[in-house]
Amino acid sequence: MKKNLIRENYTMLFDFYELTMANGYFRNGFCNRITYFDVFFRRVPDSGGYAICAGLEQIIEYIENLKFDEEDIDFLRTKGVFTEDFLEYLRTFRFTGDIYAIPEGVPVFPGEPLLTVRAPAIEAQFIETFLLLTLNHQSLIATKANRIVRAADGRPVSEFGSRRAQGVEGAILGARASYIAGCAGSACTIADERYDVPASGTMAHSWVQMFDNEYEAFRTYCEFYPENSTLLVDTYNVLKSGVPNAIRAFKEVLLPRGIRKCAIRLDSGDIAYLSRKARAMLDEAGLDFCKIIASNSLDEYIIRDLLQQGACIDAFGVGERLITSKSSPVFGGVYKLAAVEDENGMITPKIKISENPSKITTPHFKKIYRLYENDSGKAIADLLCVHDELIDDSKPLTIFDPDYTWKRKTLTDFTAKELQVPIFKNGKLVYKLPSTEEIRNFCREQIDLQWDEVKRFDNPHTYYVDLSQKLWDIKHDLLNKGQSSEK
Repeated sequence: MKKNLIRENYTMLFDFYELTMANGYFRNGFCNRITYFDVFFRRVPDSGGYAICAGLEQIIEYIENLKFDEEDIDFLRTKGVFTEDFLEYLRTFRFTGDIYAIPEGVPVFPGEPLLTVRAPAIEAQFIETFLLLTLNHQSLIATKANRIVRAADGRPVSEFGSRRAQGVEGAILGARASYIAGCAGSACTIADERYDVPASGTMAHSWVQMFDNEYEAFRTYCEFYPENSTLLVDTYNVLKSGVPNAIRAFKEVLLPRGIRKCAIRLDSGDIAYLSRKARAMLDEAGLDFCKIIASNSLDEYIIRDLLQQGACIDAFGVGERLITSKSSPVFGGVYKLAAVEDENGMITPKIKISENPSKITTPHFKKIYRLYENDSGKAIADLLCVHDELIDDSKPLTIFDPDYTWKRKTLTDFTAKELQVPIFKNGKLVYKLPSTEEIRNFCREQIDLQWDEVKRFDNPHTYYVDLSQKLWDIKHDLLNKGQSSEK
């Protein structure tokens, strides 16, 4: 990261009820009571097989900048609902708790904590909104971008969506998330400046229209940018003027200089048909090295269909349907209390019970193991355990479906690795932030550890997130007690 994205104090970026609860905790003596909260999601966007976790770097920046200034306190006083001693408490407020998280770029699944907060109740409540909006947004865009990248089947994908993003940070952080998930770069220049996301671009239709004729526009561009000549050929007529004029400009300007790096871009029309015809014309002209780039409201399904139809496309530019995750625009991450801790360090698990089974939470302070098959190296399942459990992968381990407990599997040749890592301890950062490029490479490596069946767009294999026997027993004991208390 080259520049800090956060240029103002975002401490006040929370839902108002965080304040009313915090004031209540303060008055009720819960100010320093230790709580455990989990961030998790319930379903994968687009009914996919997995999501990509992203946004941790921005959460770290936020936590390190948490503080109420005098202007904030004066504003809160005008609301007339907060006590003066609570406002005085806010004057010296800092985050002093612990945070554990799954690193950015890891494939994640419903029900498992992407991030766990252990902190005094007020501190844990204050950070809920920012944690959710950050993980929800970047994980959503990273998940969508990775689907599009996989559909391109090795062809570079550039993110082109800044002007259609939902706000400034939607554009900047969306570009960052898309790059982490595998995009080759972005049209968003500030994302390059701040997060080293390679920015690139050539021309719009307006460039072509500014000249007296299309050929003059192409020739001038090639003369100014001979090492980056990608010509937009659909301003007037792709096959009758655009491609012929591009061929002429390449031959007259680039080839005499020994430059063979060049491309045309198709941004409208029947791209499958036009790309095949354009490829034939370029090859016939001796420009078989010239690349063809396609854009225009693409997504993973359109890209897949284009390639299945024999489109001759070497790279893609994807805009609004990526940067907004148009087909599935909500990630749905939630922040739920999992446990509380008394002054003696005793942890009491807490559960939320609902008539909707998907909204019943998994209680307690937990850890997550990912289990890998030693022969293939592929991930088999994730296992949620109570925080003090240890998995000995030198011994057989029986895992079971938490809903259909008769579905059991005994693992004998496997490796267990914890997914969450410490980020903050006692309010101090203990995690070394990787670069954006390192996160991107890590993401690619982690995706390679998933079976192809999990990566399917349609009807992907359900990856199991199981509970240890100890955690399952605790959850169902709390469920039974909750049901009994209703009678």
